[in-house]
Amino acid sequence: MAAACGLPILGSLSSGNSSTSQTEAPEQTQQALIEKVKTAMLCMQRASWEQGVAMQGLMEIGEKELVVLMADEAMLRSHRDGRLAMLASDHNVTDPGSNGAGVLYAYKLTGNEKYKEAADKLYNYYKTKAPKSSDGILYHLNNAPQLWSDSMFMAPPFLAFMSDYDEAVKQVDGYRKYLWNKEKKLFSNIWDDRRKKFKREDLWGTGNGWSAAGLAQIIEVLPEENKTQRKKLIGYAKELLDVCISFMRPDGLFHDVLDKPDTFIETNLSQMLAYSIYKGVKAGWLEESYLKDAGKMRMAAHSKIDRYGLIQGACSSPLFNKPGTSTEAQAFFLLMEGVYLKLHS
Repeated sequence: MAAACGLPILGSLSSGNSSTSQTEAPEQTQQALIEKVKTAMLCMQRASWEQGVAMQGLMEIGEKELVVLMADEAMLRSHRDGRLAMLASDHNVTDPGSNGAGVLYAYKLTGNEKYKEAADKLYNYYKTKAPKSSDGILYHLNNAPQLWSDSMFMAPPFLAFMSDYDEAVKQVDGYRKYLWNKEKKLFSNIWDDRRKKFKREDLWGTGNGWSAAGLAQIIEVLPEENKTQRKKLIGYAKELLDVCISFMRPDGLFHDVLDKPDTFIETNLSQMLAYSIYKGVKAGWLEESYLKDAGKMRMAAHSKIDRYGLIQGACSSPLFNKPGTSTEAQAFFLLMEGVYLKLHS
């Protein structure tokens, strides 16, 4: 069984290097805003990936005790095969992997072996039990042989956190093989491996956001000696970021389907890309020139927070087919702000 390794979010709890000249909001106002968004998020019902990304958002802003409590709940709702937080998520294969980061974090904080055992069990599920394509790429569901762009964030980073770098990179390469649109240089959303055609070929903004964030997390934990893997994934991430940015609207937001301006204007992709950029700059693999666009996206997201702390205009739960609110949008605000503040500390 692989041993738990350093997580990018664990490392980011320490102060980062100050490397930009953007104007920072007053600390008191900023913390009050983070608290409001956090509280709104905690009031939401959560499926497996929502519990996982919510934990990661809390990790990024240093809410240690809350992460431990949420890790306990993810374990309480675990499936006997090792999948975590299986509330209303019976068929999800990769989504539960997003909880692995929080469980590993709880183990680092407490030293309690129950968290390591849960992480090991989840890792074993992905290595030996989870349904996969003929070339070993994890399906998104256990009742349909489909590969989703969402999965880039869910399982491969957890595999990297467990020190299985080769498997993490293999999964990334596999999702690119099936989902990457070589002409438009973005990810399509869903490949049906039984019918050998796309179930949804749209260049879904949120799907590309999941992919960018997943790449940023894996790159951060890849050891320096894994030069070939790092170089390849950094190339993937920069290419994805560059093309996504080319679709940014003047207001810092994006359309739900990136190349279809008749789809609704969406908020969360801006947060996802800004988070990925801040993470890349902080880790030193992305140039500071990206910060201007990240700042524009970040301010656009700030403009969408309502009086209750809800991020409005995000691709909305539960069907993600209209603008509204979602746990993942709340969580990505916390992820974005957490890295942004460390970058300016």
